[in-house]
Amino acid sequence: MAPSAMNQRNTWIRSLSDAQPVPYWLDDPGRPRPEPALTTSETCDLLVVGGGYSGLWTALIAKERDPGRDVVLVEGREVGWAASGRNGGFCAASLTHGLPNGLARWPGEIHRLQELGARNLDSIEAAVARYSLDCDFERTGEIDVATEPYQAAELRDWHEETARRGLAGDVEFLDAEAVREQVNSPTFQAGLWDRRGVAMLHPAKLAWGLKRACVELGVRVHEHTPALTLKPYGAGMAVRTPYGRVRARQVALGTNIFPNLVRRVRSYTVPVYDYALMTEPLSAERLASIGWKNRQGLGDSANQFHYFRLSADNRILWGGYDAIYPYGGRVRAEYDDRPETYAKLAGHFFACFPQLEGVRFTHAWGGAIDTCSRFSAFFGTAHQRKVAYAAGYTGLGVGATRFGAEVMLDLLSGERTERTKLEMVRKKPLPFPPEPFAWTGIALTKWSLARADAQGGRRNLWLRTMDRLGLGFGS
Repeated sequence: MAPSAMNQRNTWIRSLSDAQPVPYWLDDPGRPRPEPALTTSETCDLLVVGGGYSGLWTALIAKERDPGRDVVLVEGREVGWAASGRNGGFCAASLTHGLPNGLARWPGEIHRLQELGARNLDSIEAAVARYSLDCDFERTGEIDVATEPYQAAELRDWHEETARRGLAGDVEFLDAEAVREQVNSPTFQAGLWDRRGVAMLHPAKLAWGLKRACVELGVRVHEHTPALTLKPYGAGMAVRTPYGRVRARQVALGTNIFPNLVRRVRSYTVPVYDYALMTEPLSAERLASIGWKNRQGLGDSANQFHYFRLSADNRILWGGYDAIYPYGGRVRAEYDDRPETYAKLAGHFFACFPQLEGVRFTHAWGGAIDTCSRFSAFFGTAHQRKVAYAAGYTGLGVGATRFGAEVMLDLLSGERTERTKLEMVRKKPLPFPPEPFAWTGIALTKWSLARADAQGGRRNLWLRTMDRLGLGFGS
C-alpha cells in the first residue's frame, strides 16, 4: 500500500476511535423501563411471542380488531432490543423486498402486492398519528443511486420497463446532475427517487411507542420472559417461560431470527449479520456541503450495497456492504461487533463524501437479519391453526411486519381475505440445506456477487443458476 493510501486509511480508522460498540438508536437515556417479567400462570385469548415489530403490530392490531380480546405479549429480553432497534430506520412500502424481487417471483400478483404495500405504509403513517408515536417519522422517500456507468444504464432501463408495466408510480429517474442536486457525492452517476414509497424513522422509538400503545389498549406485556416450549393444552396451547406459563386459545409467533417454537420452520431462515456506523451531528456547514435538503434515504445499486440516511439531529447512518453468515447459523452476542467491517465502512463513507473528512463516528454496531431463500416474508400455521407465524423479512421488515401481523391474524381467524389469497402467503420458500452445504452455498454466492460488482454487473454461472432456481439475489 502506497504511503498516501496508508495515511488515508489511518485517517479513516481514527474516525472510529470514539465510536461506542452499541446501537445508536438504543443508546437513549429516555428509553422506557421494561415491563415486569411473567412470574405466574396466566390465561388469554391470544399470546404473542416476540417484542419486535412483528409481535407488537400483531398485539396492537388484534386489539384494534376486537377490543375485548384478551392479549398477552412475552419478550425474551426487552422490546425492540434486537433487529427492531438496530436497523437503519427505512420503512418501505414494498412487501417483496423491492419491486425487482417481487416481479421476478409473483408477476401475476405484483400490482396487487404493490397496492397492498402502499396501503400498509399509509396505515403505519396513520397509526403514528393516531397513537402519537414519537418516532421521527418522515415520509421523504428513497433514492437508489448508481455509482458505476453500467448501474446508471440499468436504472434507466428499469425505470422505462416499470413505466411500461404501469408500476413506476411516483418513481423519478435522476441523471448525474439531478441526483447530485439532491445529495452531493462525486460517486453518484444516476438515481431513482421513490418519492412516496419509503419513510424514515427512529426504529427503537417506533418499537417503544408501539409498546406504549399496546399497554394502553390493555395488552399485558411481559419483558425478560423468553418462551421456552410450545405444546397443545386442551382446546388451546401452553407456553412455558422460566418462571411461569401462559395458556392461550391461539398463539402468534413473531420471533423471526430466533429459534421458532415450531421446529419445522427453523430451516427456512438463516441469520445474516449486518453492520452500521453513525456519525456525530453534522454542522450546518458540513450539511450544506452535501445538500440533502429533502432528507431522503439512500442506497447504492451494487450487489454489496450501502444504505444511508440522516437522523433527526443530522447525523448520517452508514450501513450495509458486508453480510456475514456465521457457520452453523448461530445467533450470538459476540457477532454484533466487528471492527474489521467498521474500518471498511468508514473508508467507503469518506470515498462517498470526501467533503466530510474529519467527521467522527460515535456509534458502531451490528445485528442479525432473518434471511430466507426468497428474501421476503413467508407465513404459516401449526397445531390445527391454533398457531400462526411470520418470518424471513430479510432486512426490509420495518414496514412489512405490519402486513405480516395482519396475515397472522387472518390465518388464526380462518377467514379467506385479500391477503391470505396471495400466492406469496400460500406458498413457502425453499428451506436452507444443512451444514456444511448452507455455509458453502452462501459463501459462494457472496463471492460471486462481489465478483459481479467488480466486472460490470456480469453474473457468473453460479449466480445464473441461482436465478433459474428462484434463489437469485441481485441487491
